[in-house]
Amino acid sequence: MTARERIAALLDPATFTEVDSFKVHRFPDFDMADKHIPGDGVVTGWGLVHGRQVFVFAQDFTAFGGSLSLAHAEKICKIMKMAMKMGAPVIRIV
Repeated sequence: MTARERIAALLDPATFTEVDSFKVHRFPDFDMADKHIPGDGVVTGWGLVHGRQVFVFAQDFTAFGGSLSLAHAEKICKIMKMAMKMGAPVIRIV
């Protein structure tokens, strides 16, 4: 399953709101300047599980082998900060 499919299977239907879906890495070395995957290998957002708000991120091993770039980490940290502000749990799908 893709990262988005795994999130859809977890959350209540039609409740997922994705955050930073087009964010990409900013790493120019090793011929990476021309290789960009929208979302940079991690899908982040929030939705409901049995009616309760949760924040979720799912890392995608098919994008750069699951490597963690600065943009990838920024997306995860943003979701964690949003969850802390709302007092909601964070679910990580690897």
